[in-house]
Amino acid sequence: MDRLFEKIQFVKGVGPARNKQLNRLGIYNIFDLLWFVPRGYFNQANTTLISQIGSGNCNLRGKVLSANVNHTRRFTIFKALISDGSGTITAVWFNQPYLATIIKPGQDIFIAGKVKSDYGTAQVSVSYYEILDESSDLGVMPIYALTAGISQKVLRRLVSYVLENYLRYYPDVLDLRLKQQYGLCDIAYAFNHIHYPSDREAYLQARKRLAFEELYLFQLSLAKERRPDYDEGFVVHQVQTNLVEQVIEQLPFELTQGQKRAVEEIQADMEKPARMNRLLQGDVGAGKTVVAVLAIARALASGYQAALMAPTEILADQHYTGLKKFFDHTGVVIARLTGSTTAGVRSSLLEAVRGGEADILVGTHALFQEQVEFARLGLVVIDEQHRFGVRQRAMLGNKGTYPDVLVMTATPIPRTLALTIYGDLDLSIIRELPPGRKPVKTINIKKNMRRRAYELLRKEVNQGHQAYVVCPLVEESESQDLQAATALYEQLGRIMPELSFGLLHGRLKPADKEAVMQQFEDGYINVLIATTVVEVGVDVPGATVMLIEEAERFGLSQLHQLRGRVGRGKEQAYCILIGNPNTEEGIKRLQAMEKTNDGFEIARLDLLIRGPGEFWGVRQHGLNQLKVADLTRDQGMVEITRNLAKDRNGCEEDPVWDLYIQNKFKKTDDIASN
Repeated sequence: MDRLFEKIQFVKGVGPARNKQLNRLGIYNIFDLLWFVPRGYFNQANTTLISQIGSGNCNLRGKVLSANVNHTRRFTIFKALISDGSGTITAVWFNQPYLATIIKPGQDIFIAGKVKSDYGTAQVSVSYYEILDESSDLGVMPIYALTAGISQKVLRRLVSYVLENYLRYYPDVLDLRLKQQYGLCDIAYAFNHIHYPSDREAYLQARKRLAFEELYLFQLSLAKERRPDYDEGFVVHQVQTNLVEQVIEQLPFELTQGQKRAVEEIQADMEKPARMNRLLQGDVGAGKTVVAVLAIARALASGYQAALMAPTEILADQHYTGLKKFFDHTGVVIARLTGSTTAGVRSSLLEAVRGGEADILVGTHALFQEQVEFARLGLVVIDEQHRFGVRQRAMLGNKGTYPDVLVMTATPIPRTLALTIYGDLDLSIIRELPPGRKPVKTINIKKNMRRRAYELLRKEVNQGHQAYVVCPLVEESESQDLQAATALYEQLGRIMPELSFGLLHGRLKPADKEAVMQQFEDGYINVLIATTVVEVGVDVPGATVMLIEEAERFGLSQLHQLRGRVGRGKEQAYCILIGNPNTEEGIKRLQAMEKTNDGFEIARLDLLIRGPGEFWGVRQHGLNQLKVADLTRDQGMVEITRNLAKDRNGCEEDPVWDLYIQNKFKKTDDIASN
C-alpha cells in the first residue's frame, strides 16, 4: 500500500509545475487522486441534433463557425455560433472572456447546457463544454473539478494511468462476509467504475461501495481518536442523598415527556460501570438545561463534583445564575471561572475546587487549563458543544478519573449528521416544547418596508415588552454593504427617541457585556441592538420581537437560533427578517423560516441547502473529506457503519489501517475559535 502514498509529482507526466496545480485541488499523492471522484458525467455519444432541439437541457456536438466577446455594463458575454449540419445555434457563456483564447472557429466542440429563447431566437446557456479532437472518447466521460492549468483531458489521462498502474496496490479492507452481507463490490471494481462507469448499474455499485467504506472508516477514525481504552476507573454514580428529589420539588413546572425520557436515559448511563458519552439535543426552548441540571444533581448526590463548560462568558454567567436558582437552599456550592476572573479570586477558587469544597464549577475555555484540578470529578457537561474542537472537549473529559460526559446542543442536528459527527455518542432527543408557548410568527419583508417593522417593534415595547435587533457586523465596512450594529444603534435612537436602547457585541469587554445584559434582563433597556453574540443562551422572557437585518446573510440554523431568543414567555412573539436575497439559496432560507418553527425540520432543510460541510463547519470536523457519501441520501448506511465501527466489525486489521485513516481523513487543527 505504500506505493499509494508516493507523491503525485513523481508520477509519469506530472513534474513540479503540474504538481503545484494538483496540490491546489487537494491531490498530493496517488491515494488522493483515486478518491478525487468526478463531480458529474456526460455521455458525449448521447447528443441531440440542433434541428430537433426543444426547451430544457441538451447535449450538442458541432463545429464552431464564429466566436466573439460582447461587453455590457453588468456582464461580459462570450458567444459561439455552432453548426452540426442540421442547423445552427448560439452558445453563450457569461463572465468568461478568456474563452476567446480557447474556443475558435473551425474547432469541433461538445456542449451541454440549457436552451433558452432570446427575442425569439434559441440559444444555449452552457454549463459544460469540451473541445474535441481525434483522441476524444465519445462515451461516458467523467467531469472533474479543475484549477488553472489543469484541463479535463489532462486529469482524465492521469487518472487512467493511475488506475492501470497503481490500483493493484490498494487494499480491500472490508472482509468478504461484510461485502456479501451488504452487497458491496470489490474495491478495484469500485474505483474503476466511479471514474469510468460502463453503465448506470456499474456506477451505482461503485458509489455504494465507496460511500460505505468512506463512512465506515470515518466512524472508525472518530472512535480511534475519541474513545480511549480504559481498563478500570469508571465513575459509577450511586446515590447517597435525595438532592435530585429536592431539585425536582423546587421546579415551578412539570417536566415534559421528552425531558423525562432524556433524564431516564442519562441517569441509566450514569449508573453503569462504563463511561457515559451522550449527546442531548433539542429545539430552542425545549428545556435541555433542566435535564442537565438533574444529571448534575445525580452526580453530586453520588458524592462527585460536576463541571459545566460554555463557549462564551455571557452563556457561562447565565448558567451560573441559573444553577444558583436550581440549587437554592440545598447547600450546593457553585463556583465560576472565566477568562476575566481576577487573579486573587482565581487562586482561591482553584483551591476550593481542588479541595472538594466547590461542588460545581461553571466556566468557559478556562476550565480545561492545566491548573484546574478536581478532587472527585464525576460529570462533565459541555453546552453548545459545536463551538469547541474535539481536543478541547477531550481535555476537559480527561480531567478526574474518566468522568461521565454529557454534551448539549441547542442547534437541532439531523440524525444522520449527528451519527456521522458523533460516532461514539449516544443520542437523547427532546422534540416537544413546554406547554403554553405560542409559535413565533415569522415575517419576511424587503428592506424598503423596514419602517413597518419598526412600528411593530415600537408597539410591542409600548405594551411593556422588549426587542432584539440583530446585525451581521459591528461597524460599517467599506467592503460590505451590511447594516452595522453601531450605526443602527444611533439611527434607531433618532427614529424612536422615547425608547431605551442598548448595544451588545463581541468587541465589548466582558464586564461591559455583563452590564448591558443585566440592564436588558432587568428591563432598563427596551431594545437590544446586537450581533450574533445573542445567538444562544440568552433568555429574557419579556422579549417578544426579534428583528434581523440582512437576514439573507445568515445561515438557516443560525436564523432559527436567533428566533429562539423570543417567544420564551406566554405572549405572542414575532421574528422579522429584513433582506433582499438575490440568490436562490437565500430565498429558500427565508421561505423556510416562514413555513416552519420546527428546529429539526429547519436543520434538515439547511443540510439539503448547504450540505454537511457548511452546516457544521468543515474546518472543525472534516466533513468536506467525505468525497462520495451523501448524508441526506445515505442515512441507512450511516447507522449501519456506526454500529459496525463500535466493534471494528468487518474491517481487516492491518498495519496499513492507520495509514489509510490518516490519509483519508487528514487531521487539521480542530480547535474552534470564538
